[in-house]
Amino acid sequence: MGDAKNKHTLSDLSIDDGARDVDSGRLWIPIILVIALVAIIAAAVLAMRVSGPVTVATATARAAETGAAATVLNASGYVEPRRRATVAAKITGRVTDVLVDEGMVVKAGQVLARLDDADARRRTDATRASRDVARASMAEIDVNLADARRRFRRTHELHGDGVASEQDLDTATAAVDALQAQLAVAQRNLDAAEAQLAVAVQDLENYTIRAPFAGIAVSKEAQPGEMVAPVFAGGGGISTIVDMTSLEIEVDVNESYIARVAPGQPAEAVLDAYPGWRIPATVRTIIPTADRQKATVKVRLTFDELDPRILPDMGVKVAFRETADATDDAPPALCLVPRSAVVKDGDRRVVFLVNGENVERRAVRVGRELGGDIEILAGLSPEDLVVIEAPADLQDGQKIKIEN
Repeated sequence: MGDAKNKHTLSDLSIDDGARDVDSGRLWIPIILVIALVAIIAAAVLAMRVSGPVTVATATARAAETGAAATVLNASGYVEPRRRATVAAKITGRVTDVLVDEGMVVKAGQVLARLDDADARRRTDATRASRDVARASMAEIDVNLADARRRFRRTHELHGDGVASEQDLDTATAAVDALQAQLAVAQRNLDAAEAQLAVAVQDLENYTIRAPFAGIAVSKEAQPGEMVAPVFAGGGGISTIVDMTSLEIEVDVNESYIARVAPGQPAEAVLDAYPGWRIPATVRTIIPTADRQKATVKVRLTFDELDPRILPDMGVKVAFRETADATDDAPPALCLVPRSAVVKDGDRRVVFLVNGENVERRAVRVGRELGGDIEILAGLSPEDLVVIEAPADLQDGQKIKIEN
């Protein structure tokens, strides 16, 4: 009996067909997943290779300047002239002539416009006539006074000889004194007439509008036939004159960073109209007041050298620099590229280098920021072409098309 229970046959060692099918299915599942993942990756790479090129903007790496100063602060503002004047009439009148136009170079005192001065001329002529009457009256009194003095001398001599009476002498003396008093009054009247004539002449001059200083007319606000009035009375101007030799930069600096700016500090300006033109500038002054609403302080800078391309009210970006002493220990840079060409990749910095029709993702070591540029200490060379503002999905080896 015991031997019968422990006895096994070959059929007992065989695997059931159902169990074999289940184990085989479980074995193939991870293999299928791996194959599918590889296929997806391959399809993605293939799609990237065969897809149309991505249009990108590029910039050329520039050789770094020796001893370039680091940027401590960036700000934006406008070109402003220190001397700008809206020339207007001092009186209300009708414009008869406008002798200025936009872009015209004017000299100090040059006539810009004339108003209708017919009434003023008549008043001036009347005042001049009154002055002439006062002057003629003085001449008449001078003649009478000379005659009175001669009669006084004769009467005085006759009185000494006992021929003329005391009364005759008193009469001659009174006549001289009276005429001297009349002459003094006439002199005052003449002075008043001269003053009135000067006022009338000045009033007449007010009908002629002149340039207050040499410069360029940047606007023309009046036309012949229009009525104009002083600006403070609600009237408009004749023209706006700008002294182009007084152009400077005015920027608003956040008051939290104003300690980084000092008079005499070097800076670099870039006009919005000429983004590739870097203009040396120097801090002239810091306006000693803050704007409480914007929390900013105005800073004015002068251009180290003026250029005809610099125009009033142009937008400008300013990079305030460190002094040269602060950059003596800085490591040498190989080249400069726009800051938008450098992409963050974790703790690393990379750029996309243009290599024929494709891009190469390359790690770089960066240095200081200089305005809109950044120093490249390793990884690039001058004249290398890099992508700026690279698309987020740009990949290494991807085909590109450079935009014009």
